[in-house]
Amino acid sequence: MAALEQMKSLYKGQEMPLQRDVEAISIPFGKTVTLTEDSVVSIMQAKGSSVSVAYEGRLFLIEGANLDALGLESVPRPTLHEDASDEELEQFVWDQLRTCFDPEIPVNIVDLGLVYGCRIERLLTGERIVTVRMTLTAPGCGMGEVIAADARNKILGAPQISRVHVETVFDPPWSREMMSEEAKLELGMF
Repeated sequence: MAALEQMKSLYKGQEMPLQRDVEAISIPFGKTVTLTEDSVVSIMQAKGSSVSVAYEGRLFLIEGANLDALGLESVPRPTLHEDASDEELEQFVWDQLRTCFDPEIPVNIVDLGLVYGCRIERLLTGERIVTVRMTLTAPGCGMGEVIAADARNKILGAPQISRVHVETVFDPPWSREMMSEEAKLELGMF
């Protein structure tokens, strides 16, 4: 069974022992920590290519490349061929952003209307830096660091990109009107 199909079979509250030590992003702090082998985690959400889990009263995000720690098939880290055009590189960035989810909302951050834009700059050295401008559903939302860390990790799969900067802005403020029709349908907002 393909890894993403396996993830669809996961359900909220399902408990799974970790098969090995695994790096995870702590929610809401966005810091990388190590969860140890044999720890029992509860599945909170399986969306995109990542799984949100609860462990000892805290939440963590496990990336697709580490799903084998849950006994699932790993999702290969997305990458892009070396001679990709600027257009392909920009499409790659947007595709990766569509695999990022707020751990509490089952809609990707692009369709949720959180991403205002991305800019790719080429340095004289040939390196490329990606800047993503995004917002949060509310200024006090604690998920910003987690979403930013997830986006950075996924976008860095392109060998042409040397750095990713995620800039969180609140002007203009997010509103439900920024959501795609698919997102509104998924969240029952029609």
